[in-house]
Amino acid sequence: MRNILEQIKEHPLIFDGAMGTMIYSKGVFINACYEQLCVTNPALIAQIHEEYVEAGADVIETNSYGANRIKLQSHGLADQLEAINRAAVRLAREAAGDDVLVAGSVGPCLKSDQLFEERHADELAAVFREHMAVLADEGVDLFLIETFTHIQEARLAAGVAKAFGVPVFVSMTVGKDGETRGGQKIEQLVEALHADANVDGIGINCGIGPAAAFSITERALPLTTKPFTVMANAGVPQLVEGRMIYMSTPEYFTEYCKRMIQLGARGVGGCCGTTPEHIAEMARNIKSLSGVKKHRTIVKHSDREMPAVAVVPLAEKCSFAAKLAAGEKVTSVEITPPRSIDLRPMLDKCRVCKDAGIDAINIPDGPRASARISPMVAALAIEREIGIETVLHYCCRDRNLIGMQSDLLGGYAGGLRNYLIITGDPPKLGDYPDSTAVFDVDAVGLTQVVNNLNHGIDVGGNPIDPPTGILIGVGANPCAIDPAHELQHYLNKINAGAEYAITQPIFDPEALLRFLDSAAAKGATIPVVAGVWPLVSFRNAEFLANEVPGVEVPDSILERMSHAKSKEDGRKLGIEIAREICEAISDRVAGFQVSAPFGIVDLALQVLD
Repeated sequence: MRNILEQIKEHPLIFDGAMGTMIYSKGVFINACYEQLCVTNPALIAQIHEEYVEAGADVIETNSYGANRIKLQSHGLADQLEAINRAAVRLAREAAGDDVLVAGSVGPCLKSDQLFEERHADELAAVFREHMAVLADEGVDLFLIETFTHIQEARLAAGVAKAFGVPVFVSMTVGKDGETRGGQKIEQLVEALHADANVDGIGINCGIGPAAAFSITERALPLTTKPFTVMANAGVPQLVEGRMIYMSTPEYFTEYCKRMIQLGARGVGGCCGTTPEHIAEMARNIKSLSGVKKHRTIVKHSDREMPAVAVVPLAEKCSFAAKLAAGEKVTSVEITPPRSIDLRPMLDKCRVCKDAGIDAINIPDGPRASARISPMVAALAIEREIGIETVLHYCCRDRNLIGMQSDLLGGYAGGLRNYLIITGDPPKLGDYPDSTAVFDVDAVGLTQVVNNLNHGIDVGGNPIDPPTGILIGVGANPCAIDPAHELQHYLNKINAGAEYAITQPIFDPEALLRFLDSAAAKGATIPVVAGVWPLVSFRNAEFLANEVPGVEVPDSILERMSHAKSKEDGRKLGIEIAREICEAISDRVAGFQVSAPFGIVDLALQVLD
């Protein structure tokens, strides 16, 4: 098996979740010594390890966190130290098999409210050495020195661990303010560990939920080039009918873990309150995310002479393109294809939009990885039966390059002229989390494919005459976690051939304006259509803020929506906010793409009225 340091450079790793939470859920009281269960109830510990491996963890931790002499002595078990630690590694190794790494879990000797005193350093080092020697002798792949609150003790433990010749990861615990109970800031901790040659990886774990962990990760990552790992709690526990329950859902937890990976974290896992369900959700999402192949040039070059073709000018591609070329405002309403074969309700909504003077109907392609009737079939039916143009979303998730090219050529032959090219949500977000994502290319690569078709060249370098005349739209996210990365991604799409963009729903006008200014400074001047979502309730606003990738809802909007006392109040306030947003950005955008929440077209039309 390759060293963890090699693997973590290639792709982010998924660590397992809480051990204590799982043991407690199996009926073991908290006054028991959980580490002793490795010898008294090995089947229970093996089962938990196996559940995490099956969930998709790349690294599982031994149940040895407190199996040092000081901690075991409090249970009268110091004489069982070697047996407990050997059993801990063997149980984890058996569950891990050949493909999963085993981390030797080592917790602190000091409590967070104790002081580290240099005069006790040798004694503490001896305790760590005794503990780690057994773990190393049993063949752990790395040491995970975790949940430390004293940087001096953490570095002492790292120095001991390094002598055993395996990688050493040190994970500190801080509060939501980014400080230990002793007042040391995350910046100080990371700088100290970065400078320590005994430390191979740095991280944070426990003490805070995923949102706070994300904020602290933002502060920590610029300070180190060592792999950074994050293992947050499943939110903050709440007292429910006499029990402390962690309320963070696997989906909510996963979204923040994905954001941390996008920031640059190289490993994510869970601490208190997390379960195999959290790890399974995270693994499906992040492994799909990291598996996207960022192809840029995917067209084979041919030695044969290519025939000259007449490229279709922008203004002649379709009526939507003509308005963009003329600088006129465009409008579209997003209507999701149905889950059934009955197209009549969808067509009726489209007819209402056409009668209201809307320019186009936006057709999502498997939004949030859901399975619906083919968006291409829906688009063809709308254009033929209603006579209104469609903007067909086309994602890279479900088809390989051959299938995508066939769809694009077939759709064009059927009369579809306007496409929005997107990478697509990973399957884990939808109702079919075990489905396989293809991702032969991302949105940049597919934009290049369409641009080449427009110039008479297919993905194999073969001539196509006449060429297609597809209007190439792409997505943009002005509120991305990493603005610089999103801007570069946007510029790559333009360089690949994008002719206009539609943004994620905008709730922060200033963020959009900053994005447009940054893009303009780089010479990006394609028309931008702003996405707008009329909120219908406070709960709807919370869902968008916490569960929908790429959407950021400011606290000020959430606060306003919280005052809605009824369904009618919520819709009225949501339309009012959407109109204010449109007014604030109107002079900077080429038009508006308004979503119809829950299929209620009238809400979208009221925003544009």
